[in-house]
Amino acid sequence: MSFPQDTPVAAGPVATTAPPGAPCNIAASLPRLAVEAPDRIAMRCPGRRGPDGLARYDQTLSYRELDARSDAIAAGLARHGIGRGTRTVVMVRPSPEFFLLMFALFKAGAVPVLVDPGIDKRALKQCLDEAQAEAFIGIPLAQFARVLLGWAKSARVRISTGRRAWLADATLAQVEADGRDAGPQLADTAPDEVAAIVFTSGSTGVPKGVVYRHRHFVAQIGLMRAAFGIEAGGVDLPTFPPFALFDPALGLTSVIPDMDPTRPAQAEPRKLHDAIARFGIDQLFGSPALMKVLADHGQPLPTLKRVTSAGAPVPAEVVAKMRELLPDDASFWTPYGATECLPVAVIEGRELQATREATERGAGTCVGRPVPPNEVRIIRITDEAIADWSQAELLPSGEIGEITVAGPTATDAYFNRDKQTRLAKIRETLPDGSERVVHRMGDVGWFDEHGRLWFCGRKSHRVETAAGPLYTEQVEPVFNVHPQVRRTALVGIGARGSQRPVLCVELAEGVTTRDWPRIERELRDIAAAHPHCAGIDRFLHHPKFPVDIRHNAKIGREKLAVWAAGVTR
Repeated sequence: MSFPQDTPVAAGPVATTAPPGAPCNIAASLPRLAVEAPDRIAMRCPGRRGPDGLARYDQTLSYRELDARSDAIAAGLARHGIGRGTRTVVMVRPSPEFFLLMFALFKAGAVPVLVDPGIDKRALKQCLDEAQAEAFIGIPLAQFARVLLGWAKSARVRISTGRRAWLADATLAQVEADGRDAGPQLADTAPDEVAAIVFTSGSTGVPKGVVYRHRHFVAQIGLMRAAFGIEAGGVDLPTFPPFALFDPALGLTSVIPDMDPTRPAQAEPRKLHDAIARFGIDQLFGSPALMKVLADHGQPLPTLKRVTSAGAPVPAEVVAKMRELLPDDASFWTPYGATECLPVAVIEGRELQATREATERGAGTCVGRPVPPNEVRIIRITDEAIADWSQAELLPSGEIGEITVAGPTATDAYFNRDKQTRLAKIRETLPDGSERVVHRMGDVGWFDEHGRLWFCGRKSHRVETAAGPLYTEQVEPVFNVHPQVRRTALVGIGARGSQRPVLCVELAEGVTTRDWPRIERELRDIAAAHPHCAGIDRFLHHPKFPVDIRHNAKIGREKLAVWAAGVTR
């Protein structure tokens, strides 16, 4: 399988809207699949473990069961006051209850509020307060935390997934029983109706609630199907549970892995391999940290035909190891995007490996070509709001600027965060007089002569020196090639425009601090050999970088900058 440099990643029309006459709703495919493939397994969840410590996967839902039971829950929710437009916090672990509940909420036209449980607890409370939720559905522990920590005080309806309605008004089982005889449920939701509020990870600040409309979810399904060639009937291992919600719309079977999804780097490869082999899994989605677990384990993955990794750049050595473990005809895709807009661009592992040398010379990370019909453009970097596209300065290929995207999955607002919405969204008037929203990714990058997009880092992480800007993804890979360096982080000290660049260095496992003076000298030699790194004259050894536990690749550069400023005083 080859991927010529000038060949687009997707061909043919991309379905980004619902079929004529059908509700624009991610759950609209369930009734059809319940008729076409009623006994096909839609979801397998780990359940109990056997004597060998491996999950039995004895919790299953067929498409018939998923459709019928989510109908009953949707009807029961309505009887408990959760209906069209009701903002509803969902704090339920990956389980049959989670997927039944989510599809029931979509069918009811309610608005699920999803917050990553791995974020800081203070930020979590702020997110729940901002969402102004009218209902709260969670496991008993979440209900206890709601009362103890004052979460979601606006919630007037409280439902627990436990056996008893402790600290809640009812259990989910009672809700399902209340709606069991109500028949099919599917709200006639319109494309622009709010479908969900999904909070960002907050890796570069306080999480923001992204407003998803029903058309955004439908468009994501169309773009993913076209970009990755997904066909119904496959078996998926989605190690990030919310992505499993797309599987039924794509006609796939989801096998939920036996792992903590908030700590992918701690996943046990033995358990992942057991699920892959037992169910003939042919596609896998996971973060770069999860890919590293599989790559380091080193066991072949013969059934996989499609692997997708997102959330942060995938290290080149991980891509290389994974390609060795996969069959020759398998694809390893690394889509680029964000909670606010996904997917934006994609690149396959073979082409990514071919760009590795350029990345290690300081070009940035190649993230591939835009997924049609997205329009990706580079504009002059500014930290100010841009109200209208006519005020943005478009940059030519080869020049680094801020990445923007306009397309069917580009969301248009943050919930109750008007300032952040103004900073991230640009209104554009098209030649026919219609308007669209252009999303500012908050990333910097450039286009090469082949139409490929190169990611150079977060805009907020750039270091503005007197000699010009430095970008993390152009600088750090240059130094990361040192065999005794695990990773580096570029930070700036001082006022923007005259910042002093500092490279924080975490050493590889087994390397002692006695080696640091020599390593520092070698890093200085590397800097001198690269024009855009020559201004870096301060190198600091840090024992262990602060990282986002959900990715283990997103370095806490803000914390490192504070630390570096204290060390260099």
